[in-house]
Amino acid sequence: MQASSSQMHSPLGAASSEDASASQCVHTRLTEGSCLHSGDVHIQINSIPKEFDENLSSRNVRSGVHACTHGCVHSRLRNHSHNETRQPDDTSMESGDHGGSSFSEFRYLFKWLQKSLPYILILSVKLVMQHVTGISLGIGLLTTFMYANKSIVNQVFLRERCSKIQCAWLLVFLAGSSVLLYYTFHSQSLYHSLIFLNPTLDPSSFWEVLWIVGITDFILKFLCMSLKCLLLLVPSFITPFKSKGYWYMLLEELCQYYRTFVPIPVWFRYLISYGEFANITRRSLGILLALLYLILKLLDFFGHLRNFRRVLQIFFTRPSYGVAASKRQCSDVDDMCSICQAEFQKPILLICQHIFCEECITLWFNREKSCPLCRTVISDHINRWKDGATSSHLQIY
Repeated sequence: MQASSSQMHSPLGAASSEDASASQCVHTRLTEGSCLHSGDVHIQINSIPKEFDENLSSRNVRSGVHACTHGCVHSRLRNHSHNETRQPDDTSMESGDHGGSSFSEFRYLFKWLQKSLPYILILSVKLVMQHVTGISLGIGLLTTFMYANKSIVNQVFLRERCSKIQCAWLLVFLAGSSVLLYYTFHSQSLYHSLIFLNPTLDPSSFWEVLWIVGITDFILKFLCMSLKCLLLLVPSFITPFKSKGYWYMLLEELCQYYRTFVPIPVWFRYLISYGEFANITRRSLGILLALLYLILKLLDFFGHLRNFRRVLQIFFTRPSYGVAASKRQCSDVDDMCSICQAEFQKPILLICQHIFCEECITLWFNREKSCPLCRTVISDHINRWKDGATSSHLQIY
């Protein structure tokens, strides 16, 4: 069987490379066939004639070439489909690798922060020790402002029942705090910045500028709250409660308007100053930054001017939220105010036909624009600061 296959393989050896690969496939098929029939069946290939042998060889070569070509195409299609099915897995593996790398970066950053934490604490303690005076004074001024502001709002809410002793104590406390602060740092002449003059500090130091601007802003707030305490001490028969609300609003708007201008000279000197060794480039840059700062402050000025004009209009016109209610209208609602749950005091009938005390509804519209009962819009704006509050915004720039 092996001899016969070698005789068939020899004439195909002189063919082209394509015939050689085909003859190899034929030889493999014949060998597999001989292995399958190696049992009881014996095929005598030597008895076949030479012409038939050549025809058979050519047919086997063609069939082998066709089988090998079909097998190669089939294997390529199968590999292509297998690659397509594995492509999402490869994409998911790539995204997983990217997520793993991001997680490793965060873990590295966390380890770095953990190792650097002692050094950061050391530097923080050093920085706090260098500015311990400013930090302590800032905390003290903030707590003083919060205490005084809350106390004044409570006294305004009590109206005629407010404590005159408490108002006098707040007045002395705020004035004393301001005088004590300026006396402690009298060598720096910080009070000069209240009237747009230059204190005796280095204008080119950023921390010195923050020191001047911050203290000046708190002192102006204390002065405004002191004036509100004085207004609280005025008897009600001289200045009624409703008029006091408009005065509180006007004082607060004036204070905020003035606080907007106070930091301008300090920051302007800081932006244009570069020391003794400043060249022409630095001086030009400083002048450009100072001009840009002035432009921004000018835009801010026009915004505050519109608000101030609206406040002045409200202060002089004193708009009313309704008309005086008759006794019959009050008796229809049991002569009881829905806000204070007491008998009416100067009852006011709103456009929604609900009746309230004049002082009660005035306090309500200091924070709201609608009726307390039916939520009908009565006022087109909220009259802020009529409750005696002071803005907590720190005017740094």
